[in-house]
Amino acid sequence: MFQSYITREINKASRRTPAPSSNEPALQRVSLHTLRSTSIPAVIQCLALMNSYNNTHDIVPYSAFYNDAVNEHIDIKEDFPRFRMPEGVSFCSYPFLLSPTTKSEIIKIESVILMRTELQDSFFRAMFSGVTCPYLVLEVRRDNLVRDTLYQLDLKLSQDLRKQLKVRFVGEEGVDEGGVQKEFFQLIVRDVFSPKYGIFRANEESQYYWFAPRAEPSKDALEEMRLTGQLIGLAVYNAVILDIHLPPAMYKKLLGVPVSRDDLREFDPTLYHGLVQILNLSAAELECLERTFEVEYDDLGEIRTHELIPGGASTPLTVDNREEFIDKYADFIFNVSCKDQFTEFKAGFDRICGGSFVRYMRPQELELLVCGSSDLDFGALEGSTIYDGGYTRETRVIQFFWTVVNEFTDDLKRKLLFFATSSDRVPIGGLSKLHFVIAKNGGDSDRLPTSHTCFNVLLLPEYSDIDKLRERLLTAIHNSEGFGMI
Repeated sequence: MFQSYITREINKASRRTPAPSSNEPALQRVSLHTLRSTSIPAVIQCLALMNSYNNTHDIVPYSAFYNDAVNEHIDIKEDFPRFRMPEGVSFCSYPFLLSPTTKSEIIKIESVILMRTELQDSFFRAMFSGVTCPYLVLEVRRDNLVRDTLYQLDLKLSQDLRKQLKVRFVGEEGVDEGGVQKEFFQLIVRDVFSPKYGIFRANEESQYYWFAPRAEPSKDALEEMRLTGQLIGLAVYNAVILDIHLPPAMYKKLLGVPVSRDDLREFDPTLYHGLVQILNLSAAELECLERTFEVEYDDLGEIRTHELIPGGASTPLTVDNREEFIDKYADFIFNVSCKDQFTEFKAGFDRICGGSFVRYMRPQELELLVCGSSDLDFGALEGSTIYDGGYTRETRVIQFFWTVVNEFTDDLKRKLLFFATSSDRVPIGGLSKLHFVIAKNGGDSDRLPTSHTCFNVLLLPEYSDIDKLRERLLTAIHNSEGFGMI
């Protein structure tokens, strides 16, 4: 009832007088400030109480509180600045109404405002105190990516981190218009999560990465952990989607949401089911296990033992304490074993995103923001693609292109995305949100397709037949890393 009322009133407010040349009413954006004289603010307050109750009792999915009309018609550029005012009236004050896509747009606008402010401040500072770079520039060597980045970020002031990021690879020409930045994140994320650094460990079953347990993490390991948090924060701030595989528990912890034994189900299914089986054992069977409140873990090849409770080594597992044992085991995995590592990781993330609208997201939404969606809906991409250089939707080679692409496996589709955009991740909201352009690159020839990854532009020659297009396109995307991209 409340949602229906909000939807009806917002749809009504979004309509205005038809344009002189049209009989159809044009739609306009709305903000809560413009509707403050209606009953909508009071109705939203009632929904806020229901949402708060639902957060505790899980009666309906949290997505049931999203309001399609609000998300379709919200004027973010008008609404968000009012959210930042002490007495401002804004839809942003009620994030449970907003979809992940809308929240993502709010965060982008927030970042643009901060970047613009820092750009202006840099010019003013340059006038009075000498040359000041208006961008956050990282000059890194490909063979020393992690240490170069860590060293340079440590030297930056907090205000520098709010500038737009520009990346330069030492010894390489080129201006970073977005493509170099994407490649930088792809390479450095691959490095920090690789076994050679040993700061993260992948679960073989789920393929999620978690902190490698350490009794006493080294200074270097903690610095690299802080760097990883900063990298994820910088990626969010600069709207770059990352190819990382962190469990939902990580996003909960970043947002201050408590984790529990249920979070083990996704991170380590085998361990979770093993622990749950304990609940089905009899007292005699538990006694036969001869299990105490201890857990063993691998610390750089050395097997260590940790007591889950004081005196755990002498506390046997019984029917009466097995619930506590399971909870303490989960707490060890998600909190105790990685306390120092996570503290540094979160400090790095919060250095970039701590005061942003990110804190109003749900863990599931933050995961979408960081990693993108898994929905490879190429039908949506086809519907939103822009054509340039003489191509149109009806051009024969374009029809060839989509016929071939729609035959691709998911793996090939991801390779095509990587070739054209330097990322195989799907933006939050789906592929329809990707600004993808196919531009003509000459007539029929044997040239391979190329791409401007900075601008998500695929440069496609006008091949004469579908077989030639298929062969040339497959050759290009199979050699996409470091090849064929501009």
